[in-house]
Amino acid sequence: MTEAVTKRQKERPADSAPLESSPLDSSSLHSALLRSSDERLIADCLKGDQEAWGTLIDKYKNLIYSIPVKLGMHQDAGDIFQSVCVDLLSELPRLREHRALPKWLMQTCYHKCLHYQRAAERLVELAPEGARSDNASPASLDELPEHMLVQIEQEQILRSAISDLPEKCERMVRLLFFEIPPRPYDNIAKELGMSRGSIGAIRGRCLSYLRKLLEKRGF
Repeated sequence: MTEAVTKRQKERPADSAPLESSPLDSSSLHSALLRSSDERLIADCLKGDQEAWGTLIDKYKNLIYSIPVKLGMHQDAGDIFQSVCVDLLSELPRLREHRALPKWLMQTCYHKCLHYQRAAERLVELAPEGARSDNASPASLDELPEHMLVQIEQEQILRSAISDLPEKCERMVRLLFFEIPPRPYDNIAKELGMSRGSIGAIRGRCLSYLRKLLEKRGF
C-alpha cells in the first residue's frame, strides 16, 4: 500500500497544477469511490484494498498539499505529503472518529511543516514566541493561523461538494474552471459528448446544484 502512495500519489495538486483529465468511462469507478464516506474507505483500506487507499489519498491530497504551499514551503511540499501519507497509513487502525479525518490531516501536516522548518533552521515564526520548545508536544490544530484554517476548510468543503456532483456535472465543472490554460468550449463539448450550444444551460444547472450542496455544508 505504501508503494501505491509513491507510484500514484506523489503529484502536484489542483491548487498548484492543472487537473489531469481522463475519459468519463475510465473515471466512473474512481468517481464513485470518491463519493464513498471516509468510514467506508477507511474500512476498505484496513482490509488491504489498495484502490480504496488510493482513492482516500486522492480525496485529501489537495488538503495536505495546501498547507505547505500556503506556508511557502513549495520545495518541501512533496516530502511533507509523503510523510503525512505514511503517518496516515500507520494511524488508520487507531483513528476512532472518521469524521475528524480532515482535521487530523491538517494537524499532522502542520506539525510536519514545523518539523521541516526547524530541521532546515528556517527563521519563519509559525507559532507564538515561546509557545514551543524542542520537547514540545505535537502542534494542536489551534496553532494554525485562523485565516489559514478557515481558508483550508472552505477549500476542502468546495472539493468535497464538487466530488458529490453527478458525474457529468463534476466533469464539466472541472473542465470549465480548473483547467490551465482554459479549454475551448468545442473541446469541452466533444469530451463530454454534447453540443457546444448546450454547455451554457447545463453549466447553469450544475452550478445551481453545486450551490445547494455548499449551502448544506454551511459554506
